Parts: sequence; structure tokens; C-alpha cells
Amino acid sequence: MIRELDTVVLAKDLREYHLERGDVGAVVHVYEGGKAYEVEFVTGEGKTIAVVTLPKNEIRPMQRADILHVRAYA
Repeated sequence: MIRELDTVVLAKDLREYHLERGDVGAVVHVYEGGKAYEVEFVTGEGKTIAVVTLPKNEIRPMQRADILHVRAYA
């Protein structure tokens, strides 16, 4: 189960926020026992890009074998 402050991975592109599948965010709120999550996405310097409410099928927990990748935010 995903909890508040967990690191999660975006499962699909969110073009309206210029976010891409694989971007990493932090859960800041859990709705209705995990039906949806408020996720904050930030730059490497800590500037908030977006805070988005996402259903559970649009994110996944960070895995031990995941490798982080850096890209420029448009």
C-alpha cells in the first residue's frame, strides 16, 4: 500500500503538467484508503512543478531496482 510521504513513479504522461511517465513524485495525501493520491513533483532544486490528484492506477511505488533518470523540465 502506498502511504503519505512515499516516493512514487508516474505511470503515464501528464502533458498538461509537462510530466512524463517515469517521473518521480512524493505522496502528500492519501484519499479514501488509497483510491487516489495527491502527489507533488519537484525539480532537483526542490521547486514544485505540480501537485496532482491521481488515481491509484496512474502511479506505482518506487521499486528497489529502479534507476533514477534526470531530464530538463520544459
